[in-house]
Amino acid sequence: MATDTKVISGQILTIPLSESQLDFIGQPYSVSVLKPGYSILQADGTLKADGTITLITGPKTILVDTGGPWDRDFLVVSLKARALEPEDINVVVATHGHSDHIGNLGLFPAALLVVGYDISEGDRYYANKLADGHSYIIDEHVAVVPSPGHTGQDVSVQVKGTSVGTVFVAGDLFECCSDEDRWRHLSMNTSAQEISRREALHNADVIIPGHGFPFRVLRN
Repeated sequence: MATDTKVISGQILTIPLSESQLDFIGQPYSVSVLKPGYSILQADGTLKADGTITLITGPKTILVDTGGPWDRDFLVVSLKARALEPEDINVVVATHGHSDHIGNLGLFPAALLVVGYDISEGDRYYANKLADGHSYIIDEHVAVVPSPGHTGQDVSVQVKGTSVGTVFVAGDLFECCSDEDRWRHLSMNTSAQEISRREALHNADVIIPGHGFPFRVLRN
């Protein structure tokens, strides 16, 4: 477990949670990190990376990011361990279109798909206002929130009412708890991402980043 605490704007602290704390029970929704993402620079200059995979269970069963294609078997087994089959997933949200986040969309042809700012069921696409800065409301407890910057159409998922308060499944809006300025090198629009990060930090109690373990947000 990391023990560092980061001060943001003199008002907000982000504190790493225990690496074993991956489940956040709630009513009516609970949030479970099936696989924490990672991003590790290799000696040969390549980057070894995979995106966080998160399951939200309650009135609807929601998967946020599907990992890379290499995660297919892991994902199926992880769902089975929770008595779920791919067809039991009602909604799949891909926070953005990078391969380590959308590699297993094909497992869920019957689900409502939210991929960036596109919302579809099968070949039917639905009008929405994510591109205009408006959230897509799944129900009163869960919303898909536009959070651009890393790419032009990033989204995050906000879940209210868990045991730790509001959980924000953030994709690559945050690389990890202590991403310092690393996220800037991966950002298509740093100004937009700074705004998205600030909004998340002001609204979330726990953030699940795209390439690390969940962390807590404390506001003075």
